[in-house]
Amino acid sequence: MVTANPLLIPELRLMLAEGDATGLREVASELHPASVAEFSEGLDDREIWQLLGSVPVERQAEIFPYYPLARQVRLIESADRDRLGPLIEAMAADNRADLLREFDSDKVEEILPLVAKAERHDIRMLLSCPEDSAGALMTTEYASLPAHVTAGEAVARLRTQAPATESIYYIYVLDGDRRLVGIVSLRALILARPTALVSDLMQRDPIRVRVEEPRDEVVRTLARFDFLAIPVVDDQDCLVGIVTHDDVLDAVRQGATDDAQRIAAVSPLGESYLEAAVGTMTWKRGVWLTVLFATAAVTAMVLANSPITHAWLIPFIPLVIASGGNSGNQSATLVITALSTGDCHLEDWPRILRREVVLGFLLGGLLAVPGYLLALVYAPTPYAALVIPLTILAVVMLGTLIGSVLPLAFRSAGLDPALMSNPFVSAIVDFLGIVIYTLVAMVVLG
Repeated sequence: MVTANPLLIPELRLMLAEGDATGLREVASELHPASVAEFSEGLDDREIWQLLGSVPVERQAEIFPYYPLARQVRLIESADRDRLGPLIEAMAADNRADLLREFDSDKVEEILPLVAKAERHDIRMLLSCPEDSAGALMTTEYASLPAHVTAGEAVARLRTQAPATESIYYIYVLDGDRRLVGIVSLRALILARPTALVSDLMQRDPIRVRVEEPRDEVVRTLARFDFLAIPVVDDQDCLVGIVTHDDVLDAVRQGATDDAQRIAAVSPLGESYLEAAVGTMTWKRGVWLTVLFATAAVTAMVLANSPITHAWLIPFIPLVIASGGNSGNQSATLVITALSTGDCHLEDWPRILRREVVLGFLLGGLLAVPGYLLALVYAPTPYAALVIPLTILAVVMLGTLIGSVLPLAFRSAGLDPALMSNPFVSAIVDFLGIVIYTLVAMVVLG
């Protein structure tokens, strides 16, 4: 995300007020597009359009995607129709698709007639892809060649394709029906003899993903093979686009942010923290807080009706339930991370549960020893002090099992394992921990 630079805003506003077209053009042309967006973020919408208007539309299309998505939406809503069509048409296919997904269908239908017919078809195709699929990540701006041309002819063709492609490092070899038959690198074409055929230089049957394939699978495939880009094909193996490493990086960053928010019991904001409306934040945090409050209320009722009458046991309640909650949070985080990165899969659940049972026993035993030593200070007898280590051992084992089982259960139900947030695991373990503590005390102390 870009941030406003307060030092340059007065200078930019002075240029805008004085109509210094030359100065504005230098700022918008000489700096990196991301820097232009950063320096101008503090301007109002009218001033930003005035700044962008000082450079050609191609340059505007380079700068515009670096504004936060919510700001892009506001800028589009305040733009003149004469300015809107050329800008969207000049934007990279994936950037404009991401932008138009933020609008309702009526607004999209209002915008589409402003762009060329070919671009209109491309936009509709990208917008029709499910949001978490390879199609939603891909761009349709790629370089392609037939297999029968020579390396010399291929390089000549690429010179004309390069300005309209997002990545030129990989060139995709297509047959007459646009089916993907191979891939060749720009390096291989440059180093080859000019008379060498592309069919002899290309790698046949390249790694590819389907347009409907989940985003997480695309990310894992790209990372596994360390590609700069990966082709996306339809059911007939026709090339429809490519997913580039920068788009995957954005997806990974957004996914990590969403998972971190879910783990903290916050529904993903879908926008930056400062851009999110207070009402939206209240709803997305309040729903989970209400659920957690309800589970905590159940724990409180159990505790209020507990038959524990030994006063020395009361101070140990926070220690016991915290041990179980912390162990459960550790297990949940590790399992959620492993599922998200592909380190383990749903079918590995027997191994996961065996590991967590062993780990729960070892970790519980590790904490039970100091717990027993501390209990000896307050318990009336060494035998009575056994309540604390036995409870800690049982609660820690329970916590590790719950922390590992719940994400697996969510994944098996087709839900995101990160929905099983750490506070939710803690709330469940707190409730069951009080029950276990009471039972152990009743068995040991009678």
